Amino acid sequence: MREALNQWDFVWLAYGVSAVALALLIVWTWRSMVRAETKRDAAKRR
Repeated sequence: MREALNQWDFVWLAYGVSAVALALLIVWTWRSMVRAETKRDAAKRR
């Protein structure tokens, strides 16, 4: 076990968690927009 903690390990971990969360958010919103556009197009056809 190390005596001195390196703060950069936590910084890189925080960047990694943020990047994964941002990617998930982008995918989620993109799928929501596609779903909304599909509903809109279906409503226009009626």
